Amino acid sequence: MAGRVLDPSRAPVAYGQRAVPRLFEELQHPEVDRKNRALTSLCDVLHDPEFIYQTVNGDKPMLFLVSLSLHREATLSSSLLPLLSRLLDDSSSSCRRNVHRVLSRLTLLPAGAHALLSLVPKLMQKLMDEEEKEEEVQVLILSTISACSAMDPLPALGADGVSVLSQKLSHRSPDIRREAAAALMAISVCVDGKRQVCADEVLPVVVGLLQDEDIEVQVNAAGVIMYIVTTTQGKQQCLKMDIIPILLDRVSKKTDEEKNTERKKRKKALTTYCLRVLTALAEAPDGRRLLLKQLPVLAVRSEAAEEDQDIRRAAQTAVQVITWTP
Repeated sequence: MAGRVLDPSRAPVAYGQRAVPRLFEELQHPEVDRKNRALTSLCDVLHDPEFIYQTVNGDKPMLFLVSLSLHREATLSSSLLPLLSRLLDDSSSSCRRNVHRVLSRLTLLPAGAHALLSLVPKLMQKLMDEEEKEEEVQVLILSTISACSAMDPLPALGADGVSVLSQKLSHRSPDIRREAAAALMAISVCVDGKRQVCADEVLPVVVGLLQDEDIEVQVNAAGVIMYIVTTTQGKQQCLKMDIIPILLDRVSKKTDEEKNTERKKRKKALTTYCLRVLTALAEAPDGRRLLLKQLPVLAVRSEAAEEDQDIRRAAQTAVQVITWTP
C-alpha cells in the first residue's frame, strides 16, 4: 500500500522496508515514464540515511558493520546496484540523469561510496561520452567519483582518472571545475596518484586554478597541490612554476574580514592549505631561500592575537621550517 501523497511526477512510495525494493521493481519496467517516476521518488527517499543503507544492502537496512571488509563485501553483493549500473546506459537522457542523482545521493554515506567503487571505471567513461555533456550530469558524475575516490582512489587511477579529470579542470562551468578538482584531490592522496599527476603535467592547470573566480575551485586546487608537494618531484615542478607569490597572495588575505559564514570557512581552508604548501616547499633549498625573503608576510599570520588558531598554528609551523638551521 502506498503511504505518501501521490504526485504525477513521482511513483507511489510504500511504507517502511518495502519502500526501496518496490521502487527498484518499478525501475525494471520498460516504460520510460514509469522508470523516471521511480527514480524521482528514489531521490526523495534517499534523503533518509536508513533508505541509503537499504538501497546499498538490499532488502534489509544496515545499522552498522564494524568490520570494513565485511561491510564492503555486503555492499558490493547487493542485487540492487547492478540495476542502477544497467540504467546508466538507458536510451532516455532523463532516466540516466535521474540515475546519476540517485548515485550521488548514495555516496553521502561511506556505505554508499564503498558500494559504488566498482562503478567508477564506467563513470569515468561516461564523463567523456558525447551523450553526457549536460552540465548537471557531469557535476553529478564528478561528485560521485570524488566521494568514491575518497574511500579508495585506485579504481579511478586504474581508469585513467588523472587524464580524464584534467580535461575538466578548464571547463567553462565553475561547478564542473570545482568537482573535477575535488576528485583530483581525492586521487592525489595516494602515492600513485601523486606520481601520475606529476607525470601527466597537470600541475600547471591546477596552479592556475588558485586564481579562479570561484573560491571552492581555489580551495580544491590548493588541496591537490598540498598533497603533490609532499613528493620531491611535486616540489620541483611547483617551484619551476613560480608558485610562491601566488600562495603568499592567498595567505595575506584575512579571513576574518569575510561576513558570510560559509565563504569564511572556505577562505580559512584555502589559507590553511596554502600555508601547508609553503611549509612543504620550504623543505627544498630553493624554496627555503625564496621564502626567507618573505618571512614578514608569514610572521603577521603567525603572531596576530586575533588570528584564527588553526591558521596561526599553520603559519607558525611554516616559519619554523623556513628558519630552521642544522
